[in-house]
Amino acid sequence: MKLRLTPFDALIVVDVQRDFMPGGALPVPEGDKVVAPLNQYIERFSKANLPVFFTRDWHPKDHISFKGYGGIWPPHCVQDTEGAQFHPDLKIPTDNKFIISKGTSRDFDAYSGFQGTILNDLLRERGIKRIFVGGVATDYCVKNTVLGGINLGYFVFLLMDAIKGVDVKPGDSDQAIEDMLRAGAVAITLEDIS
Repeated sequence: MKLRLTPFDALIVVDVQRDFMPGGALPVPEGDKVVAPLNQYIERFSKANLPVFFTRDWHPKDHISFKGYGGIWPPHCVQDTEGAQFHPDLKIPTDNKFIISKGTSRDFDAYSGFQGTILNDLLRERGIKRIFVGGVATDYCVKNTVLGGINLGYFVFLLMDAIKGVDVKPGDSDQAIEDMLRAGAVAITLEDIS
């Protein structure tokens, strides 16, 4: 299958932040392996003058998802900390890029880039019909962003060569991929795009 990018397409790069990389506060095993392929997707979309959206966890220090405040995760991606910064090798374009912060209020957790953000509004304003989603973690924020996109009526491509999961329970990532495909996402890799 060869896909041609259209003016109705957008790329969504999910949570490629230092805290989710090896050595971070909540590392995704081999999470840094998504950076190089994502940079290739970013380059393709930028050359085609298509929008690229970067989601990020941007938590207050007493966020509800943190262990000390009733959640299941160690503190991570706290606003204005080094851990919340994007991976230093991620090539963020100067034009046509948007940074979407989620989980910004203390009492609301968000795994999807659509939850409590203006992502859907920005996509709709631009007439976007298809979204291409990669990043981390497959079994949490990638999965929820993909399912959120499908539920909102977008045609969603899952970038198989640009996702990594955390696998809290072994097999979580494989199950997440199965759930996304069953919901209607289409699995592709960079070579599927002409």
